[in-house]
Amino acid sequence: MISPTTRRLAITATVTVALLLTGCSTTPAEPDGPASTAAGFGHVHGIVDAGDGTVLLGTHTGLYTLGEDGTVTGPVGGIDLDAMGLTATGDNLYASGHPGPSTPAELGAPNLGIIRSLDAGASWEPVAFTGEEDFHVLTVTGDGTLYGIGSSRPLLRTSSDGGQSWADGAELPAVDLAAATDGTLYAATQDGLQHSTDGGATFTPAPDAPVLYLVETDPTGGVVGVDTDGMLRRLVGTGWEDVGTTTGTVQALGVTGDGAIVLVDDRGVVWIRDTTATVLIPAATP
Repeated sequence: MISPTTRRLAITATVTVALLLTGCSTTPAEPDGPASTAAGFGHVHGIVDAGDGTVLLGTHTGLYTLGEDGTVTGPVGGIDLDAMGLTATGDNLYASGHPGPSTPAELGAPNLGIIRSLDAGASWEPVAFTGEEDFHVLTVTGDGTLYGIGSSRPLLRTSSDGGQSWADGAELPAVDLAAATDGTLYAATQDGLQHSTDGGATFTPAPDAPVLYLVETDPTGGVVGVDTDGMLRRLVGTGWEDVGTTTGTVQALGVTGDGAIVLVDDRGVVWIRDTTATVLIPAATP
């Protein structure tokens, strides 16, 4: 049995690595067109379902589309923004981060605040905190409620009107958030997995949860996460089950609308369907 001290040390070490890997860069590299390897677009911050059998990868040099056959194109719209936060519901795609050298000036600098796209990233409009804040942690519910934690302080902020107005919630040093379909908000923290049933006003430890450092909403109603032992875990009812393994530290995690898991780890970009893992884009050799 893992002691509380060992548990805290494990997640502290993993969270520290995750924070280092997702650190800000105000001078993203120039986009270099379609990528054939993971090195073609650098670090991946976020993964969201784009529909039609593709996902969007949010990177330092813009958004790229990835098909299950391994086809990658981008940056979408030729926009080289550094997408630190990335989340979507319906036709609304939200992001945060920093502008690239040719990112439209109206999106803000040095931080993008919250920006929105209604055409899968081909164009963007500023929504809130323009030029002021960079949200590394960002998620949205099916009804359009946005939750975010900016890089300036560990404060959960909530918007129920598409980002037009915001309310402050709990102080929450979380490295990832996920909103389940039943309204429960999950947060990966140094104190283990926390959850909230009051819209982020308060959080308590999630019962019997593994120590996760990435969490994502599962279309079946629960969540999928990566634990500090490198296991993929899925919440089914009130219990957690193993659904796969990872290699090294996972940069980004996403779940498609039909339940496939997409992640980026030391192997590269990996698509997992029915526990079968396929490396679509191998990691670049150092």
